[in-house]
Amino acid sequence: MGGRERTVLWVAILASFVAFLDGSIVNVALPAIARDLGGGLTTQQWVLDGYLLTLGSLILLAGSLSDVFGRVRILRIGLIFFGVASLLCAAAPSGTVLVIARLLQGAAAALLVPSSLSLITATFDEGPRARAIGQWTAWTGTAFVAGPLLGGLLVDTVSWRLVFAINILPIAATLLLLSRLRDPGRSGSRTPLDIPGALLAAFGLAGTVFALIIQGGWGWDSPVVYLPFTVGLLLLALLIRRERSTPHPMMPLHLFRERNFGIGNLSTAAFYAGISLGTFIIPVFLQEAAGFTAFAAGMATIPLTLMSLAFSALFGTLSGKYGPRLFMSAGPVLAGAGFLLMLAAADPLDYWWQILPGVVVFGLGLAVTVAPLTAAVLGAVTPAQSGIGSAINNAVSRVAGLLAIASLGLVTGQVLDHGAFHRVVLLAALLMFVSGIVSALGISNTRHAAAPPIPPEATAACHDRVIPD
Repeated sequence: MGGRERTVLWVAILASFVAFLDGSIVNVALPAIARDLGGGLTTQQWVLDGYLLTLGSLILLAGSLSDVFGRVRILRIGLIFFGVASLLCAAAPSGTVLVIARLLQGAAAALLVPSSLSLITATFDEGPRARAIGQWTAWTGTAFVAGPLLGGLLVDTVSWRLVFAINILPIAATLLLLSRLRDPGRSGSRTPLDIPGALLAAFGLAGTVFALIIQGGWGWDSPVVYLPFTVGLLLLALLIRRERSTPHPMMPLHLFRERNFGIGNLSTAAFYAGISLGTFIIPVFLQEAAGFTAFAAGMATIPLTLMSLAFSALFGTLSGKYGPRLFMSAGPVLAGAGFLLMLAAADPLDYWWQILPGVVVFGLGLAVTVAPLTAAVLGAVTPAQSGIGSAINNAVSRVAGLLAIASLGLVTGQVLDHGAFHRVVLLAALLMFVSGIVSALGISNTRHAAAPPIPPEATAACHDRVIPD
């Protein structure tokens, strides 16, 4: 590995580490944020959904920006804005300011997500590329292990504000390394950007999510709720219509005609909605209803991450050998069974017998599913379409998580007690079962004729979406 390749690898690792750390560190800080700034469950939902809203709606456009203007340039802009938004989060005097800062942070993260890994694929040749992606996977995976522990420690000993301010350290290191890199010169005309499509996606999601979050306090008969919800759905319908007709779509709909791509994304939507509910409710419930400290709640979810990191590469390899259908069918059912085990939670709570077994089984289900799912989706498209195919699948997972968290109030009500916890984990289990059934009925083990083989190291790299941002 030469000097440039080594620099590219560390830039990709650190840039991804920033986004992944933020995704795993914030959940344990949510109760402390709500206690300090007020707003209860609604504030906690918006702190997560504000980030997911801009990330999910802009990630496809950000991928196009990276292709058009250069990965190094877009990565640098994303890092700078992510740092500024992180400092604004840390200094937020109110819940409203924090949510606005999280919206900005999500927009910046959209610039990081498609650029960091594509920087590796554009720099390394085919042979060394798989090894580089494997190293990227191993190093960025530490963010998911360290995030809950570090977040809990900072919340308990200093302040939740350091959860955001700590992003400045890896950002500064990444910008220093990035100064050594330059984008290659480009020839030919640039593909036009689908700005109207991005705006329709952003405002369509904003309207529906806003309505879902505030309906608990206002009611569906209030125009403050039903008007933005209706307008949001209308804009999303217009987005689909536009993407069918525009010559340069942000989301090429013809890709969904490929069986594994279309079915794989349906399975992705249900699967990641379930993941989002589970990874949100467990640490929040343990703190608010069971009296855990933030650090203890972070420790309680570590087995989930460890199971995923330990076995994802193994099941990626097995999927490449035997095909993805079995793993995409059995894995979500296993994860759903883990949620059902958590229905044993009672007052007083016994974590070791009522929560931990479910967390371990849930984590094993993730490990069985995630790499084969990504391999199936990417294996359904041609090499020329792999970039946009990956971006669409990533966007589907983010938006599914966004809508799941936004809808949480419909399930829990305004009080997060043991009954509310039971309802959420039951819903998460049902979503997992739906994902498994969809895969069993629709996924094929036959790879697209023009699609490249997906190396196990690359399929393992998809664990970046296991813990939603």
